[in-house]
Amino acid sequence: MSAADIPVPNWQPAKLPDNRTLEGRFVRLEKLDVARHGDGFWAAVQGPGSDPKLWEYLWSGPFETREEFDVFLHSRATAGDPWAYAVVDQKTGAVDGSLTLINMVPVHGRIEIGSVIFGAGMQRTPKGTEAVYLLAKEAFALGNRRLEWSCNDLNARSHRAALRFGFRYEGVFRQHQVIKGKNRDNAWYSITDGDWPAVRTAFEAWLAAENFDGNGQQIKTLEELRGATV
Repeated sequence: MSAADIPVPNWQPAKLPDNRTLEGRFVRLEKLDVARHGDGFWAAVQGPGSDPKLWEYLWSGPFETREEFDVFLHSRATAGDPWAYAVVDQKTGAVDGSLTLINMVPVHGRIEIGSVIFGAGMQRTPKGTEAVYLLAKEAFALGNRRLEWSCNDLNARSHRAALRFGFRYEGVFRQHQVIKGKNRDNAWYSITDGDWPAVRTAFEAWLAAENFDGNGQQIKTLEELRGATV
């Protein structure tokens, strides 16, 4: 029997996300709110020291004025799909970025982590990894069978991140979209509910306090830990 023939007995559609805060050790994910998160989000992604390449492959931005950013922020915060979260530092309460659950298809149990906007202060830190872990855990807790990650095929950083997080590469949709007046070939990755137990175990082992030395440096990589679980 091929994978396409496998029955899915007693299938029930996945649930949609709600306003619950998703708590981690380094960060928490709060439902994005214009009044509560707007100033911090603006400072993290458009203020001094912000990543100059952050908006290169995103659908929106960069923004020349706060007014333009606020229009984007309001649309992001009030939409049902994408369902946006603010990434909040557990120690300082600072807003470090935002990410979303997007392209939700509950009837088939399919959902995507997308529109990842991390300020420079959380890139290549445990905070970014934990934010993705918390959202992946929520996606499967909602009853989804498949979690997707897609990116512009030119976006080398997003390709590397997807593979590091445990997503499997599936291929490219050529001429899939036109973004900011340019062609976008879309690369696709996924984690299925069958993959998730090993991926989750590796995430949790990597995020554990004992995986960091006295200087806060990782002892084992996420890839090493995932290899030990399969």
